[in-house]
Amino acid sequence: MTGKSEKMKARLPRGFVDRSADDIRAVDEMCAKIRAVYERYGFEPVETPLIEYTDALGKFLPDQDRPNEGVFSFQDDDEQWLSLRYDLTAPLARYVAENFERLPKPYRSYRAGWVFRNEKPGPGRFRQFMQFDADTVGTPGVAADAEMAMMMADVMEALGLNGQYVIRVNSRKVLDGVLEAIGLGGEENAGRRLTVLRAIDKADKFPREEVNKLLGPGRWDGGKKGEGDFTKGAGLSQEQIDKLHALMLQSGNAGILVDEARASEAELSAGPFPGSTQYLSNRQLCKDMAEAAEENGMEQSGIDELGTIAALVDAAGYGPDRIRIDGSVVRGLEYYTGPVYEAELLAEIPNEKGEIVRFGSVGGGGRYDGLVSRFRGEPVPATGFSIGVSRLVTALKNLGKLEKRSATGPVIVTVMDRDRKADYMRLTKILRDGLNPVDENGRPLGPPIPVEMYLGNPKNFGNQLKYADRRGSPCVVIQGGDEREKGEVQIKDLVVGARLAQNIADHEQYKESRPGQITVPQSDLVVEVQKILDAQRAERA
Repeated sequence: MTGKSEKMKARLPRGFVDRSADDIRAVDEMCAKIRAVYERYGFEPVETPLIEYTDALGKFLPDQDRPNEGVFSFQDDDEQWLSLRYDLTAPLARYVAENFERLPKPYRSYRAGWVFRNEKPGPGRFRQFMQFDADTVGTPGVAADAEMAMMMADVMEALGLNGQYVIRVNSRKVLDGVLEAIGLGGEENAGRRLTVLRAIDKADKFPREEVNKLLGPGRWDGGKKGEGDFTKGAGLSQEQIDKLHALMLQSGNAGILVDEARASEAELSAGPFPGSTQYLSNRQLCKDMAEAAEENGMEQSGIDELGTIAALVDAAGYGPDRIRIDGSVVRGLEYYTGPVYEAELLAEIPNEKGEIVRFGSVGGGGRYDGLVSRFRGEPVPATGFSIGVSRLVTALKNLGKLEKRSATGPVIVTVMDRDRKADYMRLTKILRDGLNPVDENGRPLGPPIPVEMYLGNPKNFGNQLKYADRRGSPCVVIQGGDEREKGEVQIKDLVVGARLAQNIADHEQYKESRPGQITVPQSDLVVEVQKILDAQRAERA
C-alpha cells in the first residue's frame, strides 16, 4: 500500500468536443444573424427538451428491440424507453400535436439546440452537434416550401456568402416515382428504398463508382475488400442503377441553358454562369424533366410541384444562381414526403488534412406531412429546414467570414492589501456601474464591459498582472495605502504599457518609468478608464 489515492484520468469521450470561449462567441454571432432572418419572415422561437420518448422520434428510427441503435436511449422507472433527440424536427412534431388546439395555424417557429447520434465518430462527424431549424406547420401548398428555400438563401446572404452558395431543390415524389418505376415500390421495399436514398445522398461526397457500390453490392471504406468498415448496399442491378443516374443527371448542376431572349428578369439578374454566355432556367429544367419522366403519377406530381416552386422563386427575384432545381438532391431521412432542399457552399475550403475541397452541404430539409399526423390521426402538412451550426461555423471561419473575436477582457481591480478587500470591492462596484450605464427601465445602453476584483492570492502582485494579461484585460486598477490616503488610484493601460516596455532596456528602468501607468483622482476613475477603453477600441478599428 502506497497510501496515495489513484488519480482519475481526464479524458473526453470520442465523438464529443469541448468548446472554448472564442468558439462559443463565434456561434453566438452567427446564430444572431440567422435568427434575425427567421424573425424577419415572421417565425417565432420555441424550445423542446433534449429527451423524448423513443417511439415519438419517428418510424425512421430503430424499433423497440434495438433502442440504442443510432440513438442514445435508456429506460425510466416505468420501463418506458427515452432517447436523446436525434434531430429537432421529430420533437417539434410532438410539440405541435400536443398543443395543436392553442397554436396558430400555420405555425411558424424556429429553434436551435443540440442533437445526438449514437454512431461511429470520425473526422468532422460527431455524436453531439448543434442544429438551427425553422418550420412551417399547417400549410399544404408548396408556397411554404418555396419560402423555405428563399429564407435559406437569405440566411446565406446575411452570413456574407453572396455568390458562394446555391439552394438546390428537388422532390421526394419524383424520387419515389423513379424508385417505383425500377421495382422498389410497396411497403416490403421500404428498407431498400431508404438505403438507395442514403446512397444517392452521398453523390456530393463520393465519385460515381463509389455511389454505385452503395446502390449495388456494398462498399468497403478502404476501397478494397477487408479494408475499413463495410456498408451493405441496396442490391440493385446495373439496369436499375443506370435508370437512377438518368434522373440524377436531370439537374441544375448539369445545366439546361436558354438564351438571353428567353431568360426571365430573375435569371437575367443572376448573370451568366461561369464558362457560359447563356442563362440556366429552372422552369426550362422542369419542362425537360416532365418530358423525360416515366408514365408515373407520383413522379409527375413532384415535377409539377417543382415547376410551381420555380415560378414562385423567380417571381420573388431569386435567380438560379441562388435557388436551383436539381434532381440529385435526396436528403437521407425517410420522413420527407414532398419538396426537399439543400444549402450547398460552392467555395473550395481546406479540410481537416489541409486539402482544398468543395465544402458541400451545410443544411437542408423538406416537406414532412406525416410526422404530426402520427399523433393526430389526421393530415397535418409541414415543411422546414435545418442548418448544421458547427459545420457552417467552420466554413465561415475558413472563408474569413467569421473572425475569432474575443470579447473585451475584464478591467481588473488589483488587491494590494488583503485586509482592505471591502475597499477594493467598492471600487469594483463603482467601475461596473459607471462603465455599464442603463436607461430608466434598467436596459443596458451598450455592450457589457466586464469588471472584476482579483480573487486569487494577492501576495505576489506580479501574479495579478500575469492573470490580467492572460485574461486579455485592457487595464488594471491599482490602489495602495498611499493612494488611498490621497484619494487617488493608479490605472495601468496594459496595451500601451506592453508596447512601451519593448523599448525599455532593464528592470530598473521599467520600475522608474512605469510605462502606460497614470495616477488620477479616485473620483475620475470611471472617466479615465473609459478614455483608455475608447482609445484601444479606436486603435483596433
